[in-house]
Amino acid sequence: MTKELKQQFTLKISQANKSQLVVILYEMMLAYIDEAKQANEIEDQAAFRQGIKRAKGCLHELMASLHLEYSIAGNLMQLYAYADRQLTRADIRNSTEELVHVEAIMSKLHAAYEEVSKQDKTGPIMANTQTIYAGLTYGRNDLTENLADQGSSRGFLV
Repeated sequence: MTKELKQQFTLKISQANKSQLVVILYEMMLAYIDEAKQANEIEDQAAFRQGIKRAKGCLHELMASLHLEYSIAGNLMQLYAYADRQLTRADIRNSTEELVHVEAIMSKLHAAYEEVSKQDKTGPIMANTQTIYAGLTYGRNDLTENLADQGSSRGFLV
């Protein structure tokens, strides 16, 4: 994952509510699957395995966040378990065929959760985070970001 993409995900996470965090996890998982597919095309076995490992990390976080007292969570758990088996199979076989199946399933779930997150009007989970203003000043070869309100209790409520 590129440095810029990591920064975008970090910014999204710091401003997200609960349902938006799930959407971000799906986005990260899909990005890692795409990285694994690209690595397989150039026959970079280490990067292929790393992409799968990171995608599985996102998947395991999605599994851990399920509220199993609801019946739909059991159905999602079965889908996630299937995706986990497919990612493992892709890793063992060094194949992208399984990744395509997982990507199709997760893309549909991502779209569904994106619609749900539009209806969620709760505030961000992280309170008291730094405000980042991008684009105010430019360096010779890069964009400089300025942080506002840098107090000693940054990110923590005291």
